[in-house]
Amino acid sequence: MDKKGSKDELVYIVDDEELLGQLAETLLSEAGYQTRCFIDPSEALRAVRDDGARPDLLVTDYVMGSMTGLELIEECRRIHPAMRTILLSGTVSETYIHKFNTRPDCFISKPYPVAAFVRTVNETMHHHTA
Repeated sequence: MDKKGSKDELVYIVDDEELLGQLAETLLSEAGYQTRCFIDPSEALRAVRDDGARPDLLVTDYVMGSMTGLELIEECRRIHPAMRTILLSGTVSETYIHKFNTRPDCFISKPYPVAAFVRTVNETMHHHTA
């Protein structure tokens, strides 16, 4: 019973590896979501703060240059507390991130199977209680 995304659901994707961000953006666009992709987490944070359209979901890598994905999640939640979050990482485990106060709604290890990624986004978007 997979729900599809709708064009009024906005997903921000933040990954400093441009090709991985573009892959996630393509997958989610094909699944019916409106997407916006960022390479720089500071630009994504600025967009959350300044743009009129607030994302329903933030999908972010953990290791990035200027800040970690957890730091980005923490800053974005200060601005938009209801925003759902997914943290991606090929370098740290889900156990590692539980040491921090800030927690994503979901964690996905890289590399991830395409179908599992889209399913996790759908579940996070549609089964999360805000």
